[in-house]
Amino acid sequence: MLTVGVDVGGTSVRAGVVDGEGTVLAEASAPTADDPDALDDAVAGLVGRLGAGHPVAAVGLAVAGFVDPDRRTVAFGAHLPWRDDPVADRLAARLGLPVVLEHDANAAGLAEHRVGAAAGASVAVLVALGTGIGAALLLDGTVFRGAHGVAPELGHLTVVRDGRPCPCGKRGCLERYCSGTALGRSAEELVNATDDFSLLRAPWERAQPITGRDVARAAEQGDELACRVVDEFADWLGQALALVADVFDPDVVVVGGEVSASADLYLERARRRYVEDVTGGRHRRLAAVHPAMLGGRAGMVGAAIDARERGWS
Repeated sequence: MLTVGVDVGGTSVRAGVVDGEGTVLAEASAPTADDPDALDDAVAGLVGRLGAGHPVAAVGLAVAGFVDPDRRTVAFGAHLPWRDDPVADRLAARLGLPVVLEHDANAAGLAEHRVGAAAGASVAVLVALGTGIGAALLLDGTVFRGAHGVAPELGHLTVVRDGRPCPCGKRGCLERYCSGTALGRSAEELVNATDDFSLLRAPWERAQPITGRDVARAAEQGDELACRVVDEFADWLGQALALVADVFDPDVVVVGGEVSASADLYLERARRRYVEDVTGGRHRRLAAVHPAMLGGRAGMVGAAIDARERGWS
């Protein structure tokens, strides 16, 4: 059967009709509304538009926020207007279709396990590097959510005591040093601390924030300062992979998110740092570390797979 996966992010809502092999047959998108009713309208409108051309049997939502263990309610999303909202039941009644919710990183991890870079792994971890860090853990193909539906929050492990402030309210969180946002912040600090030439200096002098994409583009052109920032990012990622391995001992780790598009710049160095930092790294079997295969569609595809696997009749 065909299902619709909807990736509800902080800036846009992306929906797609997905078949049993994980192939996206049709897509549509809309801006993320800042009002709960308007966001319901956006999701329902996309599903209705896609369903008009395909026999859709169920809908899965990948949500950038906390989803209750029953996967019917969105408890909180920093960039979404839903607060303790019974989104699944409300949309199901409106659409006349079964609806299930999933955290967006879990949905992406599910997609990579079923049809992507972690296919068939017994213990798989997804680390999604974007504005922050999302993470998912799958045990024998089943998403592990923890007792209250929020595990694993790898991005908010404290790695630098009294370090950079984090929007979560803590300081020194991993995502402040190892994310797309962190690439820009590290570049700004380095540009401000040196007079060395850099392709990154012009936007900084124009008071325009340096983004992770700016850093990646400059590094691809051999900019020395940008390459130093990317190397530091790779070292942080290697340490993060070592933490993941020490706690979960996975057989596969998939590195996804927006920053994974530039994996050629940093992933090999991160793998080397991982081997150096993990406990007994040269005397144990280590996880394979792969870039994600599904890119920006992973959450959407995973949500659709999740809806299909629920076995709606």
